[in-house]
Amino acid sequence: MSVGCGTIRRVSSRPAAAQRLSDLARLRRVRDRIDREYARPLDVEALARGVNMSAGHLSRQFRIAYGESPYGYLMTRRIERAMALLRRGDRSVTEVCFEVGCSSLGTFSTRFTELVGMPPSVYRRAAVGATEGMPSCVAKQVTRPVRNREAPAASRT
Repeated sequence: MSVGCGTIRRVSSRPAAAQRLSDLARLRRVRDRIDREYARPLDVEALARGVNMSAGHLSRQFRIAYGESPYGYLMTRRIERAMALLRRGDRSVTEVCFEVGCSSLGTFSTRFTELVGMPPSVYRRAAVGATEGMPSCVAKQVTRPVRNREAPAASRT
């Protein structure tokens, strides 16, 4: 801030629009990294350091840009991949859990059930062969978990 002739005005080294574009580019890099490295241990602090942002700022801006937190986005990617692996039918739920980067079978099962609407073991039995013969791009859309299924029915309108 600088003071001149009794008025206070904001002095910025960058116009707001340029800063917003820069932030969006950094958020895209974070999202792309989550998409690539979903099976690795990722935390918000490490993601934020990678784009020179604070963890809090990253979380707030990510939610504004993509409608969910970085952690929520990561878990959605992990569950999507888990669904594909479970549909194949050649791996156990435990193997799938660890393959997609989850370290706790309980947390994985809870989150899977919240997003998909059924436990992974039930999904595995029901979905084996369900997308057989379907192009992978169509199967991905049809089987994509729906965000906020975990929200109470009364709050959905």
